[in-house]
Amino acid sequence: MNRQFYLLALSLCGFLHVSGADAQRLERGNLIFDKLSPVSAELAERVDGYLSGRDARVLGWSPQNQLLILTRFGDVPQVHVVERPGGERRQLSFGADAVLDGAFSPDPARASLVFIRDQDGDGKSQIYYQRLGEAATRRLTDGNSRNLAAVWSNSGHEIAFATTARDGQSVDIDIVTPESGALPRLALSGDGGAWYPLDWSPDDSQLLALKVVSPRESHLFLVDLDSGKRRELAGGNAGAAVSTARFARDAQGAYFVSDRDSEFKQLRFINFFTGQETLLSGHVAGDVRELAVSRDGHYLAFVSDEGGADSLQILDLRAHQDLTPPHMRSPGLIDSLAFDVPGKHLAFSFSATSQPRDAYVLEIATNQVEAWTHSETGSVDVAKFVSPRLVEFPSFDRENLHGRDVPAYLYEPAGTGPDGAAAHPVVIWLTGGADSPFRPGFNPEIQCLVGEGYAVIAPNLRGSAGYGKSYAALDEGRTREDAVKDIGALLVWVRGQKTLDAEHVVVAGAGYGGYLALSALADFGDRLRGAIDAAGIVDFVGLISDAPSFRQGELRKQFGDERDPETRIYLRRISPLSNGERMTKPVLILQGKNDPEVPENQSQEMLNRLRSRGADVRYLLADDEGHSFQKQRNRRAYWETIVAFLASLR
Repeated sequence: MNRQFYLLALSLCGFLHVSGADAQRLERGNLIFDKLSPVSAELAERVDGYLSGRDARVLGWSPQNQLLILTRFGDVPQVHVVERPGGERRQLSFGADAVLDGAFSPDPARASLVFIRDQDGDGKSQIYYQRLGEAATRRLTDGNSRNLAAVWSNSGHEIAFATTARDGQSVDIDIVTPESGALPRLALSGDGGAWYPLDWSPDDSQLLALKVVSPRESHLFLVDLDSGKRRELAGGNAGAAVSTARFARDAQGAYFVSDRDSEFKQLRFINFFTGQETLLSGHVAGDVRELAVSRDGHYLAFVSDEGGADSLQILDLRAHQDLTPPHMRSPGLIDSLAFDVPGKHLAFSFSATSQPRDAYVLEIATNQVEAWTHSETGSVDVAKFVSPRLVEFPSFDRENLHGRDVPAYLYEPAGTGPDGAAAHPVVIWLTGGADSPFRPGFNPEIQCLVGEGYAVIAPNLRGSAGYGKSYAALDEGRTREDAVKDIGALLVWVRGQKTLDAEHVVVAGAGYGGYLALSALADFGDRLRGAIDAAGIVDFVGLISDAPSFRQGELRKQFGDERDPETRIYLRRISPLSNGERMTKPVLILQGKNDPEVPENQSQEMLNRLRSRGADVRYLLADDEGHSFQKQRNRRAYWETIVAFLASLR
């Protein structure tokens, strides 16, 4: 459907339904609008202006120094290759579903790559193999299991990956030889945790493997592929997590990132033979987030968090000195580090408030950075994008009588509020999980809300990562409701700000953020206009007990073991599904039918519970999406619905 027809259809539908109260169930393609009025053509065009841009994420290099990126030209992101700075993006993968990850084979004799995608967001991601110049792709996995973290061997002949193929309950590590046509073989079987390959040793005889028990606990192992023997290198207790690791190129040890014995994630080196560890990021105050080692072992690059913005750091391992790469033009976020095969160039992705994520390359010898992609930003003027201001609001502390300050990012529209008022209506935007803190990068969706006249506050409530291990643990166990209480403290703070309209506040969140939003509506409904719940957790007991076996252990570590009677009672009590009678303001629920993280039945139960008592609940369901809306046509409907819902509450 072209854009003109799309807008015309919306305009014509507007004559059929004129208000949320009058609107009934409407199906449009794979989308179901329940009690939602079609938006006006004018609103659709405004929202589309913010969403029509694109970005580019670095995936890695080919042996011929081509850059592999993930970008979108049509409906979903696909794998593309770029051969020079500013060169055209040549599309390599095709299909109706978004590609999640990909990598070139390092074998220069084989121009081939693998990429990963699922179907309609169902979480059953499969690995595909493709040779350049050939249109056909070949699926390497079984089509039913979940497969992640594909890592090429140094020879480029084999791929290690995480999979649930063996029994559907464990996350093992399998190895497959794409050119052989043989089935994958088991390399390491899971035992009480999910196992992920991180790196191959230089001679491809060993793997660095990560055993994930929970977001707060993970263990690094060295695995001998011939004998199957595994040796733990780092982790060791429930209060420590390893996030990533890479072999030293002499195979004498490994570089890894861990928060063991530290508030923050630090870069360390461990010698395999002596067991001695060396701290390499002692000068860094925040978390180390990314790690890459050049193939020749000359350079190591990592990214550190400096107050919400990222800093690129490079070590010359031969000269034992720190290099100083040039600063980007503005503070922003850096990810996806990748050295080229000769080790002379480092690719990375960078985004900032008014700059979409693009691929950049640092030439180490000259210390010069050059953009390889220049992504379009749609039909909006990014010069008008608002940079967020970091604020802190006071909340309580169980151990400190003086309380604690909670950080938040505040986006404020320029000028006065609606009808010349001094204050702007407010949207409190809650992140989808403790390990997904809000970080200010390029966010056209938030800028869309700001452009519609809303002040947006994105708090990192207690329990958020990035502020130290102690802060991240403040909402664990029986203190989970403390994060909801932080929202109450934020509402008090909003009332004291002259530019914020405390009488027009809506709370919104996705996933775990949806739980927080609905809980805030139940506890502080007299101070809110409504809530937006995007695939939120509404019943912890149901979520955990119905989860696949390979996820249950992690969920029980994260939220509590529902098999314990006292814990079960507590989880029932704090679940939004148990508190629906206290939600008296309008609620918008958005859900993907194929969501593997928070199943559709969670949203459906919340919808039924609220409507059974006559509440105003509006519902958008996408039959072809999972935990987030990936397809461009669905993203438009998602954000048009949000903006229209907010407008109806003003």
